[in-house]
Amino acid sequence: MELKLAVSKNELKQILDLQNANHYDNVSDDLKKADGFVTVKHDLELLTTMNNEAKHIIAVDNDKVIGYALTMLKEYKNLIPVLVPMFTVFESIEYENFKLKDLNYYVMGQVCVADTHRGKGIFKALYQKHKEVYASKFDLLLTEVSSSNFRSMRAHEKVGFKIINTFKDETDEWNILSWNWE
Repeated sequence: MELKLAVSKNELKQILDLQNANHYDNVSDDLKKADGFVTVKHDLELLTTMNNEAKHIIAVDNDKVIGYALTMLKEYKNLIPVLVPMFTVFESIEYENFKLKDLNYYVMGQVCVADTHRGKGIFKALYQKHKEVYASKFDLLLTEVSSSNFRSMRAHEKVGFKIINTFKDETDEWNILSWNWE
């Protein structure tokens, strides 16, 4: 397995295939509880736009994307309507005596590992690669996870993420998590 930056259209298409297979609408309730799910659906144009400014991190095995961790800059907050409430909440949160809006952060746009490769440390490795690539450029990494996505919450906490806020919107209850690089 190799961890790398996404650079090709084929890799981005494979991200979308993995995303679709694990999307909330395509996963049974039992699997949602056991393995988690992803909420947002991207298209190739949006994924490419995001990747052009800050490359996504992928895990590849035999030329197949088996995991990804999407990089989303705060400048793209209006590109995905369902994420606007998250960015709005970010504007009001204080973190370690600073307003988030005044910090140089980016957002984990989504993270997913293929069911065939779960439990092998790939999730943590994707985040470690993010740290390696982006820690010198950003103050911290933020994400939100559905309160009902227990597997994802546990996995993020194991990496070192901390809940800094919880809010509800019309779709779900969300935990806002931060990862301080230190």
